[in-house]
This record gives sequence, C-alpha cells and structure tokens, in this order.
Amino acid sequence: MSTVDFLAQEKIWFEKPRYDEAERRFYERMNGSSQTAQDVGANTILQDIARARENIQKSLAGLKTTLCNRGSGQPALNQQSQLSTSGSGPADQGEIISRIKSLELENHSLHKVVEDLRAALSKLECRVAVLEKSPAAVTPAPAPSVPYTNGTTVQQKTSAPVKKEEEEEEDDDDDDDDDIDLFGSDEDEEAEQLKQQRLKEYAEKKAKKPGIIAKSSILLDVKPWDDETDMVKLEECVRSVQADGLLWGTSKLVPVGYGIKKLQIACVVEDDKVGTDMLEEEITKFEDYIQSVDVAAFNKI
Repeated sequence: MSTVDFLAQEKIWFEKPRYDEAERRFYERMNGSSQTAQDVGANTILQDIARARENIQKSLAGLKTTLCNRGSGQPALNQQSQLSTSGSGPADQGEIISRIKSLELENHSLHKVVEDLRAALSKLECRVAVLEKSPAAVTPAPAPSVPYTNGTTVQQKTSAPVKKEEEEEEDDDDDDDDDIDLFGSDEDEEAEQLKQQRLKEYAEKKAKKPGIIAKSSILLDVKPWDDETDMVKLEECVRSVQADGLLWGTSKLVPVGYGIKKLQIACVVEDDKVGTDMLEEEITKFEDYIQSVDVAAFNKI
C-alpha cells in the first residue's frame, strides 16, 4: 500500500470536540444544572478553539496529501478530488490551493537560483582551466649557444655570467697591481707634502675655533649661626667671593624656624674653572656670619 492510499483510507475523528460538547450538555440537562452567562461565554470560546483546531488539522492533512501526490506525479485533478472526498469546506480548499501556488512560485524561484549558481560555477571552472594552462604556455628562453673552434655549438651554462664577473675582478686587480710604482716618484713626494700642509692648517684652524663652554646653574643655601646674625652683611660676604667663570645671581631669605632665616642665592659657573667644593670652601671662610653652605640645586646649562 502506497503512502497516498494510506492517507486516503485513514479516518481521523476531527469532530470529537463537538461530540464532547454534546455529551456534556446531555449530562447537564439530566442533572438539571443551569448554565450561567459566564459558562455560555466559555463554551463559545471553547467551540471557536475547537473549530480552529479542526481547520488546522484539515489544512495539514490536505497539505500532506498534496505533497505526496506531487512526489508521485499524479495530476492536480486527483488532488482536488481527494480534498473534496475528505469532507473539507470550500474555504479550506481555497486556502490549500493558495498555499500550493505559493509553494510552486517558491520552487520556481529556487530552480532559477540553482541555474544561476550552475552558470557561475561553470564560468569559474573555465577561468581556473585557463589559469592552469597559462604557466605551461610560458617556456623559458633557450640559452645562447657558444660556438667551438671545430664548428659545433653547445648551450651556454647559467654559471657563465658569474665566471665573467670573476674574470673582470681579476683583471681589475691586475690593473691595480700594475699602477703601483715600487721605486716611487717626485709626484708622490709633492702630494705627500701638500697633504701634510693641509692637515697642519686644519689643525691650526680648529685650535683657534672657540669650543663649547660647559656651564652649570647652582643654587646655594647659606645658613647663619642664629637669628641675630646680620643677613645683609652675610650676603655681602658671599658676593665678595669672586673668581674667573663665576657669576652671582638673585638671592632671597627663606625662613628656617625659630626666627632664623637662611640665604638662598643662585650663581652660574663654568665647569672647567669653578666647582662646588671651591665655592663652599671660600664662603665658609667667613666664620663670624656663616655656619654652613649646602647645594640646594645643580643644573647643567
């Protein structure tokens, strides 16, 4: 038995909800129970749901039958006859027919897409075949033949250019060896003297050119003995220290504590001529006013 015959002979109880509803009403009448307005509304909803389920089941059954018939190659007339024998209404048949038409359109579009893909694949295969054949068509150029003295010719090896370059280098080395004069000449002596003279002039010119003078900026903290120390006199003593490459800058009084203030003074020095040790030694000579000297900051200029 085929699938189509099985579906045609199969009997499904589509109207079971109606029989259930009739049975319920029968027992209610026997028991004498009265339905309220709410029960009536609920029964109406249940009936609508049952009808919707019945329609859905009929549509699914008809769709399965249609698909089976299309697979077995039966004409569309048999499909309509089976749908009519199944007891479905005209509305359900129209819905099924519309679905079949949509499926046919979708099937047609899918066939078109497959054909386009096949055409693109065939073009791609042609291009690949052309690309595979193109390297084989390019053949290397034959090596130039070199004639021998006996009239025969042979193919020149690829190492010929390398040998040719080596021979040229050897020829250049031989030419350099030939240029060397073992006994010397007057021209070489004159060239050597000119070279020495130019080197001497360059050294003198470089010695006269002033070099870069390295300088540093130093900030000193000069501390007095107590709060009674004359800070004006202390600053005069510090500035009295003079040396080549030393330049004093601004100064200010910074409170330390307990009424004591320290002198903070800046100066610029040349590194080759003046150092921090020399400054500290010269400033601390004024023992009556100065207790100690510290370097607060040291920066290269």
